[in-house]
Amino acid sequence: MRTHPVPTSGGQFAFGDLLTALEAAGEETRLRILALLAEGELTVTELMAILGQSQPRVSRHLKLLVEAGLIDRHREGAWAFFRLSDSAIALAVRDGIVAALDPADADLAGDRRRLAAVREERKEQAASYFSRHAAEWNRIRSLHVPEARVEAAVLALLGSKRFDSVLDLGTGTGRMLEMLAPPVSRAVGLDVSPAMLGVARVNLDAAGLRHVQLRQGDAYALPSDLNGFDLVILHQVLHFLDDPGRAVREAARTLRPGGRLLVVDFAPHQEESLRTHHAHRRLGFQQAEVESFLAESGLRAEACHILRPEPGETAKLAVSLWLGVDPRLVGDFPLPSPSVPSHREVA
Repeated sequence: MRTHPVPTSGGQFAFGDLLTALEAAGEETRLRILALLAEGELTVTELMAILGQSQPRVSRHLKLLVEAGLIDRHREGAWAFFRLSDSAIALAVRDGIVAALDPADADLAGDRRRLAAVREERKEQAASYFSRHAAEWNRIRSLHVPEARVEAAVLALLGSKRFDSVLDLGTGTGRMLEMLAPPVSRAVGLDVSPAMLGVARVNLDAAGLRHVQLRQGDAYALPSDLNGFDLVILHQVLHFLDDPGRAVREAARTLRPGGRLLVVDFAPHQEESLRTHHAHRRLGFQQAEVESFLAESGLRAEACHILRPEPGETAKLAVSLWLGVDPRLVGDFPLPSPSVPSHREVA
């Protein structure tokens, strides 16, 4: 497993490590690549279109940058995406070299114009996928309490707690990351569907959230490098799974001590069409069932809020929100006040 150079306590790097990074960055095409990846992740094909270079040449430059620890590579279906690494030496190169580039430079300005064209093509692809499934999604949304109420309840439940890292499992369109990722330094969204990741990528690009990483993956078997998160989210995911408890255990594994796990899903219902037409494996969850998943994962159930349809709403299904906490270390996260009930129904 490749390890990145680690700075000393004074924030400095060994001479050889820094020289390797500078040699990797100190070439015209590779510096252009670093400037582009500072704007967000890109595929080899997209970089070829922007740089006007062949696949072997672009791949060779990318390989050198990966080996120097400046960029990371991850697969998404048949595609490979590249992004700036979160390593200390990559951030040093970004802040000390890439940030010093003149944005008015003709070559860099041309790269940015072609990058904009690539993003437009992404938007068209995402819009096409979204339009093919819009009727299905709109029908499901019409069945449960409005998304605006769910999102407001999520923000209320998290309250003033401080989160510096967020992992959204089953990120879908990326909406939870749009809400919660702006103030954090590390944000990752994972989904099994490359098509949905394409939609999320467009939405997060439009929101200006360049620091969010999107990855394809299985909620049952999360990559080992996904760990140490302050907040992990399972938003409308568990009802698709045969073994939701296993997914909760995997999600809990990625928390840092004192971290929170937020689960949002349907309360129990009898809408069989969701099972027969939309691949739902479970028709909602009882409060005690999800709390047992949390307990089996070593988490303490901190709160459960239930949002029920209000008079005048056409929705039939209630949505539940659970918040679990890793009890190993409370640290900066305040314990709930004894006067706050652990269960609340929201009309």
